[in-house]
Amino acid sequence: MKENEETKPLLSGRSDRVIEDNDEDVILTGCGATAACDPRQSLHRFLILILICFLSFGSYFCYDNPAALQSQIKSAMNVNSSQYMLLYSLYSWPNVILCFFGGFLLDRVFGIRFGTIVFGIFVLIGQCIFAVGASINSYVVMEIGRFVFGLGGENLAVAQNTYAVSWFKNKELNMVFGLQLSFSRVGSTVNMNVMKPIYDATSEALPDYKRLAIALWVGAGFCILSMICGLMLWYYDARAARITKKGLGETGEVIKLSDVKDFPLTLWLIFLVCVMYYVAVFPFIGLGTVFFQDKFDFNPTEANLVNSLVYFISAGASPVFGFAVDKTGRNIFWVVSGVVLTIAAHFMLAFTFINPFVTMSLMGIAYSLLACALWPIVAYIMPEHQLGTAYGFMQSIQNLGLAIVPMVAGQILDEKGYLILEVFFSVLLCVALIGSLCLYLVDLSEGGFLNMSAKEREFHKKSIAKREVEKQNDPHLLKSPLQARSAFALRNRYLSRIGAKLPDHFNPHVKALSRHGVLQ
Repeated sequence: MKENEETKPLLSGRSDRVIEDNDEDVILTGCGATAACDPRQSLHRFLILILICFLSFGSYFCYDNPAALQSQIKSAMNVNSSQYMLLYSLYSWPNVILCFFGGFLLDRVFGIRFGTIVFGIFVLIGQCIFAVGASINSYVVMEIGRFVFGLGGENLAVAQNTYAVSWFKNKELNMVFGLQLSFSRVGSTVNMNVMKPIYDATSEALPDYKRLAIALWVGAGFCILSMICGLMLWYYDARAARITKKGLGETGEVIKLSDVKDFPLTLWLIFLVCVMYYVAVFPFIGLGTVFFQDKFDFNPTEANLVNSLVYFISAGASPVFGFAVDKTGRNIFWVVSGVVLTIAAHFMLAFTFINPFVTMSLMGIAYSLLACALWPIVAYIMPEHQLGTAYGFMQSIQNLGLAIVPMVAGQILDEKGYLILEVFFSVLLCVALIGSLCLYLVDLSEGGFLNMSAKEREFHKKSIAKREVEKQNDPHLLKSPLQARSAFALRNRYLSRIGAKLPDHFNPHVKALSRHGVLQ
């Protein structure tokens, strides 16, 4: 498609039916030319967006089942805080490795469509084992279920991100990331507020572990919903690729595992900010229900409600912040703001008795802001064919933190109490703040692309593309095949990084060298 068509807003209409394929125009006819069937039309893309958003609804609903039923699990299974937090650590441990290989498998082995279904099946089976463990009063089986659940949960998020980047690029990307985060967090919010009522609605004549099992089986039903969305995405993505003759849903060129060593410093700083921020938010939510009961004398229903505010605020605020980041740019500025606000929220929770509805709302706003600004930066740094690997590696490092920190947090809580635990989380957030400031300085030394305004970034892309076209017509660049190949590779790598594209009318000398295998 033409460049101006690729960057139109998500919900804008498109009147033409022409698709570029190897420089030849293909005219769609019949049903394929209608608004309901043409994959370029806003109606079709809106359907894809809904499916992408609900793809991980089930996994997010089930991820925090332990947080929603913290007291019930500890009582029914007779476990302490450290043992309880193993349910989160066991989810994260397999993803230390598998999130990276999940991206690799999406890139090279399964493909996005089949890989999504494979990971969705792991999520469903893991939740079923988790519920079976409660049914037979076996905490070991519940732990196995969380481990299996973890084999698919984060990899499903990698697939979701890859689908989002594949279908929605450039001006839409931040908004789409915000929307998919919003719908995922709706799943977390629903979980926090319905699991205990479901538990309470079961017969008191049943043993506690049986009542717990009934509630957990509800989560398995939501995992089936996500599987249905994955199957529909497979169908529509394959259909769009067939109609447009393009590889939608594929990450593109074949990658190498050795590419990890070539990740730029800015990407590693993003990894640092990501892991330090998320380990200060999610483990706290996992322990938050009892915290609000103990410190603020809330009843279990009130405690679950305030503990879910981060997810509830995120569900509503993420699309708004995603749209704002799309329009303003300045991604690093928003990341720094999110970290600072979260530090303020943890300090208030630790050292004051300010109403926790206020502090948790502040944390929800900060979390939404950071997530909408941080994750899309990867797409600005890395070429498209490596996005699956980059996002997978990012989530691998995130899960390393989420595997270790919950165990440490549980130990701190058992031995030192909630005040020291809050200090611990605040220290981790300070490290995230230092990492985000370093990200700003490194990016500034490289031209400041990541923190440009949206208008500056678009102008920069066009200027780079224009200069590269001029260079293509410079005969001095073609003094030797080796020099031509080196210059061409360097230009394409930079253009791929910033999302700009060269026109198809290359210098004839460059075309000739390409045909002879010099420019690969």
